[in-house]
Amino acid sequence: MKTPALPTALPAALPTASDIVALHDRLLATPGWPALPATALPGTHPAWPWIETNHRYNSRLWAEEDLARRTTVAAAEIAANKRAIDGFNQARNDATERVDEVLLVALGLVDEASARTDAPVSRVPAGARLNSETAGSMADRLSILALKAHAMRAQAARLDVDDAHRSASATKLERLLQQRSDLSGCLDALLTDAAAGRAYFKVYRQFKMYNDARFNPALVAENAAQLAASTGHGGSGSA
Repeated sequence: MKTPALPTALPAALPTASDIVALHDRLLATPGWPALPATALPGTHPAWPWIETNHRYNSRLWAEEDLARRTTVAAAEIAANKRAIDGFNQARNDATERVDEVLLVALGLVDEASARTDAPVSRVPAGARLNSETAGSMADRLSILALKAHAMRAQAARLDVDDAHRSASATKLERLLQQRSDLSGCLDALLTDAAAGRAYFKVYRQFKMYNDARFNPALVAENAAQLAASTGHGGSGSA
């Protein structure tokens, strides 16, 4: 069967790592974000809103993770943090998958009608290499590195700690920025090779069953018990 040709022109310029990094940093420097609505994005490619959404939920997840480590509040508050973490983590992963879907469609590497299903129809050129990490997961990692760098930069500037703490934080910040630079180069290389038909990636579904009442055994049992109680079949079985 003949492999479909790649499109000769993409509908909009593919996101670049430098633009993604700049967006991440700009949003983190915006007072009140991530509670604020989405701001102007670097381009018109349909991946951009999902890149922003991924970063928003990573940021909210980061804040909840901090709160969940508290030791002097009621257990109910920590439980609320943990539930928020579950929700934000699911939203972050959903956005990552959407980034991959729209990029693959734009690159002509997957059938658009099947892109959001659990079995996307591939349109990969013969001979293209499979990249094990997706472009969406790289954007997600860049978001996390932006958060780490933002937090470490604040540690390096603290006035209530000693010089050793600030120096160690500055060293860690330098390493984080190097990691982000390395990952940025890998993302740009993947998208360049994918556009040229030399490489491809796939949408990898997370299938986080613990968040789905249909698949989590504890929730299935809990729901069954509640149903039995509501219909009068939850008794002990005695006459």
